[in-house]
Amino acid sequence: MQDACSVRILRFALFAITILVSVPAFAQVDFSGEWATRHHEDSEERGQGGELGDYTGIPLNDAARLRADSWDAALYGLSEWQCRPHAAYSMWRSVHPARIWKDLEPVTGEIIAIHVNFQDLIERVIYMDGRPHPPDDAAHTWAGFSTGKWEGNMLTVTTTHLKEYIIRRDGVPISDQSTMIEHWVRHGDYLTIAQIVTDPVYLTEPFIQTTDFALDVRIQDTPQLCEVEEETEHPAGWVPHRLPGTTTDAEEFAKKHKLPVEAVRGGAETMYPAYRKKLTAPSTP
Repeated sequence: MQDACSVRILRFALFAITILVSVPAFAQVDFSGEWATRHHEDSEERGQGGELGDYTGIPLNDAARLRADSWDAALYGLSEWQCRPHAAYSMWRSVHPARIWKDLEPVTGEIIAIHVNFQDLIERVIYMDGRPHPPDDAAHTWAGFSTGKWEGNMLTVTTTHLKEYIIRRDGVPISDQSTMIEHWVRHGDYLTIAQIVTDPVYLTEPFIQTTDFALDVRIQDTPQLCEVEEETEHPAGWVPHRLPGTTTDAEEFAKKHKLPVEAVRGGAETMYPAYRKKLTAPSTP
């Protein structure tokens, strides 16, 4: 009798162990769903973009400042630019909602990858299976190459192999040597994406911003199709540009908002409270 009882206990213990081993720990947050943008948050960055010459809050260097001063939004009218998507840096700040889902290993139930799609304009794949990033000379894309790992309930995403783009819609550039760390945090029906962009070419410090979304079960997946219209107003080979040293955007922005010009030109130093003591022309309250 005692032997039979011991056998039953052993069988139950083995069954429990089997269940625990075969079922992964699903303590992580599920980000799946349709996430709507919050247009009241940094609305200019989600629409037409900020004012030209406003580089406040960006740790850019002189090279980035020169390129931003020379940038012309008419580039997007060129045939080869019209269907160019926003890069992974900027897609969270677009007007498009985000659709997120996950790929599961059919036997173990482990997450292989997480996808985030912005109305088919760009789709990012965050690999969760521990694969390494490709070598430096591998192809760069608008989505880049992303891997993710869990840190408690927060998903941390590392993205490399991104194409050169702009980090703001007033022309501040970002190079193809940049990398991005994202922290995805879900609080109920709200999703916060914290981005940390590092660029050895155009930034002297990491550029950090956060963006929020709200879960919306009523969103319909409506892909955005692009049709190229041929450029007819300018001769072949024309490239929109503004010559360095000929623009007055910063001066006009500073005058409009009663700010010192050196402050609106940006840079890491201008991002911290101690910089106020160094201003040559204090701002008007």
